[in-house]
Amino acid sequence: MTAGPGDHPGFLLWRVTLSWQREVVAALGPLGLTHVQFVLLACTYWLNEHGRQPNQATVAEQAGTDVKMTSQVLRTLEAKGLLVREPDPDDSRARRLRVTAAGAALAPRAMAAVERADAAFFAPVATKEALAMLGRLARIGG
Repeated sequence: MTAGPGDHPGFLLWRVTLSWQREVVAALGPLGLTHVQFVLLACTYWLNEHGRQPNQATVAEQAGTDVKMTSQVLRTLEAKGLLVREPDPDDSRARRLRVTAAGAALAPRAMAAVERADAAFFAPVATKEALAMLGRLARIGG
């Protein structure tokens, strides 16, 4: 008997990821953010809240995203008035990032919306074990 798609972890991960992304997109839609915009805004906000004014490469590293794509999305967030990209005094090619007052107001609301979506989505599994497994697969943390 041949194995079906449900017997392959990569296929199952793909299906889980698509389902989870749909939930996150639905949670962020009313806030006017795409999923990647949320991730980059939240990373910038978090870094700013922890006393850092990161550059685009730092945010890309924190988010695990491509640097060029990150730059494009950060420009969109800047156009929306959610962050500013300022010249880096240490590197004329780099831009330091700072969330604006509007970004600082939106980021916690968006994070709360995503946390609610995550809690609902992952409710059927033990959270501690799921985090440990996902951390191992992502090769960060746990």
